[in-house]
Amino acid sequence: MGITSEDVVLIQPAKTPDDPTVVTVNCPDKAGLGCDICRIILDFGLQINRADFSTDGRWCYMVFWVAPYSSSHRVDWDSLKNRVYYETPSCLGPYYFGKKSNGPSSLYLLKIFCADRKGLLHDVTKVLTELELTIQRVKVTTTPDNRVVDLFLITDTLELLHTKQRQDDTCRYLVDVFKDNCVDCELQVAGPEYETLRAFSSIPEAVAEELFGPDLFETDSGEQKGEKREKATITVDNQLSPAHTLLQIECVDQKGLFYDILRASKECNIWVAYGRFAQSNKGIRNADLIIQQTNGKKIVDPKHLDILCTRLKLAIVHPLRVIIVSRGPDTELLVANPVELSGKGRPRVFYDVTSALRKSGICIFSAEIGRHSTQDHEWEVYRFLLDESCEFPLSSPESRSKVVNRVRKALMGW
Repeated sequence: MGITSEDVVLIQPAKTPDDPTVVTVNCPDKAGLGCDICRIILDFGLQINRADFSTDGRWCYMVFWVAPYSSSHRVDWDSLKNRVYYETPSCLGPYYFGKKSNGPSSLYLLKIFCADRKGLLHDVTKVLTELELTIQRVKVTTTPDNRVVDLFLITDTLELLHTKQRQDDTCRYLVDVFKDNCVDCELQVAGPEYETLRAFSSIPEAVAEELFGPDLFETDSGEQKGEKREKATITVDNQLSPAHTLLQIECVDQKGLFYDILRASKECNIWVAYGRFAQSNKGIRNADLIIQQTNGKKIVDPKHLDILCTRLKLAIVHPLRVIIVSRGPDTELLVANPVELSGKGRPRVFYDVTSALRKSGICIFSAEIGRHSTQDHEWEVYRFLLDESCEFPLSSPESRSKVVNRVRKALMGW
């Protein structure tokens, strides 16, 4: 009768608070599956302490040792198990185990009308994350009478938002949590009149050149701001196997590192036959990838290897871009991350940025998420118009640099 969901995804709880939880996936293989599962793990606020996986091209076996980034973070392990399970291909057809479709989820518009206060946007984002609602686009505006209109285009990870009960429960929970601030909450299917919220972000040419510029290895923005950071080193070995190429990666540890490595491999159309992600040692990570081209041959072309190594280094050293610019009399923070081949951006970016700004005492006047295309990538771009705080007068270059560093550290988990 085939295999059950219990055999596909197994989660072994941590025995002590200091131990990791072990997530095991045993299923048919598909292109980029490791990247997809790492993305889900990152979306649940978990770090991968260790990982081992192998595949013969038809069947794969993966083991992840994971733990929350914050000791106060509570993880819904049953929900994680379901998310991972729904991402795996079925060995007997997509409906054999009653699996949900992996097609695009319906888009919904959430309107929240609130009285403004410091940190409100992050608090709303936190609640939506807890409800397993994914923010696809956002438009936040503060009115002259100190009120906030939040428009969120969201999808439901549980795929239940089409039901009246899920919609009512969501609005009721939001109003209850923010009862001292929330005036009203509305939720509906996003109609064509809200297509402007999905539009690509229009970025001035000079700002786009700074945000997406190619000279990141020559000019490391972190080192410019006094934040010394080692570059990633990648060693290529074509002597170990007659059919595979070995990549040995050593780099500074950071949030989502294994996801970034597998995302870049997926974009380069590389098949990873075996991977090992070692535990961090004094802040340094080591990863071994045994890879092939999709035609089943090792990579021997020096140009192909150079392109692959460059893409991997860029994904490791600069997985996200963070800058501050002047927008007339205002100050704007921009954060960009590359969109995967699946059309998804890196998870929890909006959450991490709003958290860092709240901790810095900086209020967000308006915020939006859009898309921007360059020659090599499509990017998800987060734009925040900032209000000055006492600690960070944004007219000062030094204060701007500190804000950029705090946001980057929050995104990278440093």
